[in-house]
Amino acid sequence: MTACLHCGLDIPARSGAAEGFCCPGCETAYDLVRGLGLERYYQRRRFDPTARPMRPEEDGAPLDFASHVVDDGEGLFVLHLMVDGLQCAACVWLIESVLTRQPGVVSARVNMTTRRLTLRWRGAASDADQLVGAVGALGYRLVPYDPVLLDRARTRHEKELLRAMAVAGFAAGNVMLLSVSVWAGHWQGMGPATRDLFHWLSALIALPAIAYAGLPFFRSALTALRARHVNMDVPISLAVILAAGMSLADTIEGRQHAYFDSAVMLLFFLLIGRYLDHRARGKARNAAEHLLTLGAVAVTVVDQKGRKHLLPPSRVEPGMTVFVAAGERISVDGKVASGMSDLDVSLITGETVPTAAVEGTKVFAGTLNLSGPLRITVDAVGDRTLLAEIARLVEAAEQGRADYVALADRIARRYSPVVHTLALATFLGWLVLGDIGWRDSLLYAVAVLIITCPCALALAVPVVQVVATGRLLRQGILVKAATALERLAGVDTVVFDKTGTLTTGHLDLQNPGEVDVESLRLASSLAAASTHPLARALARAHPDSVPPEGVREVPGEGMAVETTEGEIRLGRRRWCGVRETDDGVLPEMWLARPGVDPVRFVFEDRVREDATAVVVTLRDAGFDVRLLSGDRGASVSAVAAELGIEAWQAGVSPQGKSDELRSLAADGKQVLMVGDGLNDAAALAAAHASMSPSTAADISQTAADIVFQGVRLHPVLETLSVARQARMRVRQNFALTFLYNAIAVPFAVAGYVTPLIAALAMSASSIAVIVNGLRLNWGRSRWIRS
Repeated sequence: MTACLHCGLDIPARSGAAEGFCCPGCETAYDLVRGLGLERYYQRRRFDPTARPMRPEEDGAPLDFASHVVDDGEGLFVLHLMVDGLQCAACVWLIESVLTRQPGVVSARVNMTTRRLTLRWRGAASDADQLVGAVGALGYRLVPYDPVLLDRARTRHEKELLRAMAVAGFAAGNVMLLSVSVWAGHWQGMGPATRDLFHWLSALIALPAIAYAGLPFFRSALTALRARHVNMDVPISLAVILAAGMSLADTIEGRQHAYFDSAVMLLFFLLIGRYLDHRARGKARNAAEHLLTLGAVAVTVVDQKGRKHLLPPSRVEPGMTVFVAAGERISVDGKVASGMSDLDVSLITGETVPTAAVEGTKVFAGTLNLSGPLRITVDAVGDRTLLAEIARLVEAAEQGRADYVALADRIARRYSPVVHTLALATFLGWLVLGDIGWRDSLLYAVAVLIITCPCALALAVPVVQVVATGRLLRQGILVKAATALERLAGVDTVVFDKTGTLTTGHLDLQNPGEVDVESLRLASSLAAASTHPLARALARAHPDSVPPEGVREVPGEGMAVETTEGEIRLGRRRWCGVRETDDGVLPEMWLARPGVDPVRFVFEDRVREDATAVVVTLRDAGFDVRLLSGDRGASVSAVAAELGIEAWQAGVSPQGKSDELRSLAADGKQVLMVGDGLNDAAALAAAHASMSPSTAADISQTAADIVFQGVRLHPVLETLSVARQARMRVRQNFALTFLYNAIAVPFAVAGYVTPLIAALAMSASSIAVIVNGLRLNWGRSRWIRS
């Protein structure tokens, strides 16, 4: 049996394809690869005309995708790639459709915002090259995923769009001035020579501007045509090129009309829409890579002889002993082998009170060692740590958002074939039935292409997003995700974290009035020598305190100083000689002095000043308000009771929060998650929409759709209000766009619209959409019921 020219498999007796191919799919793929000039992927047929395809590393090909494949340990191979050439949701749909039809592929997900393709399949790692080739044959360029390279590419493309928009805007303004002169001169006896001069001046300005400003559309259209499919940029490019080409031909022949202004104006408004959309999408970043940087620090490993060596996390193995100095962040999961300290675990659990770490205590990557050196026996490192698990949760949740396709993109998927068919029908109809000649028939077809160009449709969502995000930004609210406002508008359930969200996240001394002045002064002076959060809160209660000489910090216990009367201690209850009781609901410190009863200092994380009013307003507006926290049950219960929140859960793990949100989503709820800790990061990414205060952990701000400034919760109400108003404006823009097309397209097909009138009508519809979006800045916030 002979081998297939494309895949190299044996050709069955009845393949249903042309000679040399095992199936029609391979025949099509082979033609596409050759059409794109990628013959290097096939073996040169000097000896065997039916040789198998080449590997990418052969024949000088630069990329070997198989070396970037990861085995997930469950029988699946995973490959993360960046996709260059994505323009709209139709591209996402095409890539995912092609890949999911490949043998062995389990899932193929494209994140439109980050341009990231995650591919999972069964088989062999070497299959990666063949799978990537299937997408490359469509005209898209794939490279291994690199966030730094992605940011550079995004910045470069954004600058290119901005330059193109500036050139098109400059040309449109000047060409329109010349066109106005021609129009005015038509009614005032302008001679043909003067008119032709203005047309030539317009051509000198417009043609170079079109050649440069149209590059983003022309490249995309050419790539699509080479791969034998069409996208939105194909009819746009046709309209611009035909309008400019016909205008140049008419100018050369000295005809009365030229439509350079139509082509340039069309490009200008299209570039505005694409730039605004690119800016909105570019605000979202991949949270998982940012999260993993918390654990990507050099690790101090202690060998069997007690010597210390710095190693990268990738070279640390379970069973090793690592040294973590006070003030360092832990980079591994493990157990404390020796030493005592306090750990700041707020990034993991959300708990503001540090926890004690003694021999045998389980510790996790991402936590901060506060007060004493520790030696830790490694249990897990790298992608096996709890930190990496949270990163996977965040990444999985973000990838789920790739399924979200805006209405404008869904329409755009069907836009190209409809417009092409309509323009072709107009041309043939007038040519065959109208008896007006090919020039005028083509002119009417160009008018159809121009008048149906999706400027207003492309602006319908981005202009509202930009106006809404600008309004929120002026109030200290940053909208980071392109689809955040659209998702927020459908929210019916609001879930709050406790620490740092409903509360300020800062501990304050609760009972200064119950403590005598001397005890407060002495305790504050001892506390001033420590960086422990409780000690710092106590020191703030008496700012003028100066640490006494000889004060020392006992890791995991507290502060002590020797005096002539004996040792004075400030720290944990048991260390200060106080019997353990059940009244330690709130964080506390004790001051123990010789001959004096111990003094208790109680601390509290106070709720935000407007938290109660915000919760009441949300509940009155019909929202289901809930509280999920990793804190202790007593403190969560107290805050829930104070704010009137009936549905609350305490001691919830990061995985538990994500599971609870998925459970609510399964019940038909659309949830807004408001949180600030690292333990909230996965939940923020998994929620239908998410918000985080600016005081939150970096990863939570990255995972959240929206970040708000200040110490108040009112931005939650403002954002929900603006989101619902924005949704209404978007719907109005779609209505305007459909009304415009319903009226203008029949006139264009009937021959009553010239390319200039088509460009003006298209511009007018775009301006109407922009003005409607700007109305978001007019008036005060108000609630709009779903």
